[in-house]
Order: sequence, then C-alpha cells, then structure tokens
Amino acid sequence: MNRRRRIYEGKGKILYEGPEPGTLVQHFKDDATAFNNKKHEIIDGKGVLNNRISEYIFEHLNTIGIPTHFIRRLNMREQLIREVEIIPLEVVVRNVAAGSLSKRLGIDEGTALPRSIIEFYYKADELDDPMVSEEHVTAFGWATPQEIDDIMSLAIRVNDFLTGLFLGVGIRLVDFKIECGRHWENEMMRIVVADEISPDSCRLWDIETNDKMDKDRFRRDLGGMLEAYQEVARRLGIMNENETVTHSGPRLVQ
Repeated sequence: MNRRRRIYEGKGKILYEGPEPGTLVQHFKDDATAFNNKKHEIIDGKGVLNNRISEYIFEHLNTIGIPTHFIRRLNMREQLIREVEIIPLEVVVRNVAAGSLSKRLGIDEGTALPRSIIEFYYKADELDDPMVSEEHVTAFGWATPQEIDDIMSLAIRVNDFLTGLFLGVGIRLVDFKIECGRHWENEMMRIVVADEISPDSCRLWDIETNDKMDKDRFRRDLGGMLEAYQEVARRLGIMNENETVTHSGPRLVQ
C-alpha cells in the first residue's frame, strides 16, 4: 500500500495529495480545539459527523450555483476537494449577538442584530487570529478589493442558504465562519468557498430552547458535544433516528 503524501495538517483536518492533479483529500480528525488550541481534546466520532454534515451543505451549495472546493465524499472521514490557494482570512457572518461580539460591544447574547454583519479575521494562530478591516486586507495584499467584494457576496449567499436550511429543521443560525480560496482553471481564477461548514464552524441554537448545538458545548464545558452534532445530523436527514456514532468519550490531549 502506497503511503499518501501529507500536504498540510491543521487543528481539525489533514490534507493529502489527491488522486489527480489539482485535487486533494481532506481528512476530518476527531480533535476538538478551542482558544487557538489552548484547549484540546479528542472526541471520538466528531470527524465522521463533521465530514457528513459538511458534505451535505457543500453539495447543496454546489447545486444552487455557489462555487466551492468540494467534489465528493470518499468515505466516512474523507472528501475529495479541488486544490485552491487559501486566502488567509476567516470570514465571519453574524446574525445574532454571541461570543466575542457580545464581549466587545456589550450586547446581550441572543440579541438579533439590525442586519447581518460580516467580519474579517487574519488567520494567524500565534496572534490569536486578530480581527482586521478591509483596509488591512488590501494594504497587506491578502486580497484585492475585487476579491473582497467576491468574498462578501459569497458570504451573503451562503448565509441566506444556511439560515433557511437550519430554520427548516428548528435551528437558529447565530453566526458562522467560512474560508475562501482562489481556484485556477488555466488562466481563469475565481473565488470559491473552501474548508468546511459544520457545527465546528457555526453557532447553532435550538429555536425552541436556545440549547447550543455547536462547538460552544466544548468551549464552555457544557458537555454533550457529540450528541449535539448527532442531533444536527438527524434533523438534516443525514442520520437515521436510531443511528449513533460510537465513541468512548472525550480524551484530553496533553
């Protein structure tokens, strides 16, 4: 058996060389991290759930004409994706006050925002991913003004789709993060949605109870992270009611 060439390893995923030029294999790990890896545990089965949920969302984005890096799911933990040049920004779309926005502006969590807000954060773990403005993005050459426009347009379209998708299954989309990349086809380049969209990168609250169904269960030591992810998958129709992802509980990473 040939050993695959590892291209990159992040906190939650590993990228391997793909079977064809211009492709990569994205492997979802079971690592749960928060506060830029200062908090780190292994949650058996999390990677399987994120792979399935992200596949479901990216397939729908592709279907409605939102360009992404996703090609197809390969197995329970891996996807075949297009190789892209990642833009070093986390793009956060906020619909409801929560997390750092509530702390920064003194707004009670759960307060509906006057309109959806898009924020940019520079991807740099050693700096704790600082928030940046469009001026920073263009001044340091991370993206051009036209690329920023394309990124914001994609973010708004993704937000519209996700809001409706989750509302239909009784979930409130509080906020979410996406990453974007440049995909080259010969001399043509376009901005596409990359990385993943899962409960790891979204804040999802039950509409009736406001129970958290996302990574905040790990960040805030609420417990039941895997069960919450399973419930999201069940509501989206990805898992059957009696289906479970087996796990042995969280394991602390030293």
